[in-house]
Amino acid sequence: MPKRRDQIRMSDEEVRDFIAASKSLQVATIGPDGAPHLTTLWFALVDGRIVFETYSKSQKIVNLKRDPRMAVLLEDGTEYDQLRGVSMNGTAELVSDPRAVKRLAAGVLTRNQPGFSREQAEAAVEHMAAKRTAVVFHPEKVVSWDHRKLGGSD
Repeated sequence: MPKRRDQIRMSDEEVRDFIAASKSLQVATIGPDGAPHLTTLWFALVDGRIVFETYSKSQKIVNLKRDPRMAVLLEDGTEYDQLRGVSMNGTAELVSDPRAVKRLAAGVLTRNQPGFSREQAEAAVEHMAAKRTAVVFHPEKVVSWDHRKLGGSD
């Protein structure tokens, strides 16, 4: 009998599809006292990587400058037999060059504001780039689950 953990694990393709279909990303960084700092924000997949952007003075960025380790979580489902998720631990690559921030932020904006064209997104991020930092997430450990694979049995 296969282990329950093995039964609910997503394949690499299922993980990629789940990430691509998700809207919000929960991000945990390490605060100055060692406690987790948890936030939720929009993201995009740019060049195959999870990317988000935020104010350079935000607690997330302050934490990541001190310690680049972070965890992210994407989840779905309201009933136990429908729960799905992907949790990843890894490191942040901070991007502060305004041209690179504009490109990455435009990806986040166009993905999450489908009414915006690429050109509109680029214009919107033009003034934001000087005060924002983009984060490229580099996963090192991935854990996934899809309780729908149990077929209603627990």
